[in-house]
Amino acid sequence: MMLVMVTLLALATGSFINVVVYRLPRHIAGAATFTSLLAPSSCCIHCERALRWYDMIPVLSWLLLRGRCRDCYGPISCRYPVTEAATSLIALLLMQLLPADSRLIAALLLAWSLLALSLIDMTHLLLPDAITLPLLWLGLLLHAGDAMPGTLRDAVTGAAAGYSVIRFTGWCYQLLRNQPGIGLGDAKLMAALGAWLGWTSLPALLLIACGSALIFVIFIKPCCFQRPDRPVPFGPWLSLAGISLFIHSII
Repeated sequence: MMLVMVTLLALATGSFINVVVYRLPRHIAGAATFTSLLAPSSCCIHCERALRWYDMIPVLSWLLLRGRCRDCYGPISCRYPVTEAATSLIALLLMQLLPADSRLIAALLLAWSLLALSLIDMTHLLLPDAITLPLLWLGLLLHAGDAMPGTLRDAVTGAAAGYSVIRFTGWCYQLLRNQPGIGLGDAKLMAALGAWLGWTSLPALLLIACGSALIFVIFIKPCCFQRPDRPVPFGPWLSLAGISLFIHSII
């Protein structure tokens, strides 16, 4: 029963993540035609007709509609069902690895938040404060309440050190290349992960993130038909390293 409930919750969360990924960057850029993340209801990006409730069932609706709008037959990105399915798979994997207690809830919140950040960064090269800063404070609060391994001092030190390392690296890159290389959003995400993991995990976090990004740039990016000069977002690699180390620390 719990497995079914968590799966349904994960599918609904994946649908909400899709809304956040689409609306939040446009709201930040001032190009939004909606009042909030929740209002008005979702509509087709082509004909702008409101979607019916049965056209918003996670994964299933996209499959039944064959990836097309019911009204104008405009294409619906496969990112929507993939995100919903990925959110559910993450939940099922974490349920297998962790006991059903506060650690599972914390891991789900972290993983889903990092998924949203990664999708936004891959699309818009943006890591919104609306997600990174609450994630930072949540990591500190969990340590303050002894809900996670490590002390509050470790979390505060990790946040400060993580932010400083990325900011210093970005400053050095800009000094050498005369152009920005690492954004402020990456520094804030690093601070948030430092708050969750503690300062002792920062070297491993950077090593895994940089190594993963390097493998992508050398072996995968040339095959993705991307422009060679397109910047590589660092947020997804920080996120991948962060959730991996967090799960390892609480198992």
